[in-house]
Amino acid sequence: MSTERMDLQDSINVLRGPAGAKVSMTLLRPSTKEIKEYTLQRAEIKIQSVKGERLLPPELTGPFRIGYIRLIQFNEPTAEELSKAIDNLQKQGMQALILDLRNNPGGLLNSAVDVCGQFLPPNTKVVSTQGRVPSQQHDYSTSGAKKERPNFPMVLLINEGSASGAEIVAGALKDLHRAVLVGETTFGKGSVQNVMQLPDGSAVRFTTAKYYTPGKQVIQGNGVTPNIRVAMTADQERALFALRNAGNMKPEDETKIIKTKDAQMLRAIDALKGVMTYAQHSAPKAEAVKK
Repeated sequence: MSTERMDLQDSINVLRGPAGAKVSMTLLRPSTKEIKEYTLQRAEIKIQSVKGERLLPPELTGPFRIGYIRLIQFNEPTAEELSKAIDNLQKQGMQALILDLRNNPGGLLNSAVDVCGQFLPPNTKVVSTQGRVPSQQHDYSTSGAKKERPNFPMVLLINEGSASGAEIVAGALKDLHRAVLVGETTFGKGSVQNVMQLPDGSAVRFTTAKYYTPGKQVIQGNGVTPNIRVAMTADQERALFALRNAGNMKPEDETKIIKTKDAQMLRAIDALKGVMTYAQHSAPKAEAVKK
């Protein structure tokens, strides 16, 4: 099976299988035309999908306590890990949240639905699939049980590297008015595909259905558009990569990089500060009307 037209998620799907089973790979080196065969043994790989959980520094957020969490993919424990991270931030007094889905390639559909369930009411439809025949039409909803949380203001960061499950979460929280999206239009990977093996050893991959957001927007080929568009330069992207892989970076260094390089993060912070400032000023007026 050629990988020439595969994206990351497609290649992951092909390589995945039962732990202990073996899979063969044939690699071609274009420079030398050398062909090599490798046999790999599958094993369970546990990857922490929730990263960077913290309250952002006051130098950026002012009087407000804004939390930050990054999801790097969607796997089985993602929703549970996210729930624990949110609980931890709320214990620290978090008033608003930035959920970073930039360069998140997706993962398990059920995991993406469960992540939506952290922020939406029980039994809320978050995505559906529609094809040419009724058997290809399915609705996916949050579970019937939900942990009670304050309805804190929320921003999702997205870019062209946000795909598949990340787009499902972004599309649902946008259409259901639970979060504001900041960044760039997502990748546009939202189709259900099957692979048919042919007698000559080749294969045909075909689309049987497409994913739709709650607002009936087609993800495939279109992506999810942000509420607030903020582009990043190549230099800013490199600085963001360095920030995410720096390990034990000093808070003052992190603040400096965000201020000078991460325009999307700054815009997200500004949006949340605006929402919370408005809420503070409108609350006394609402109380006065009641009296």
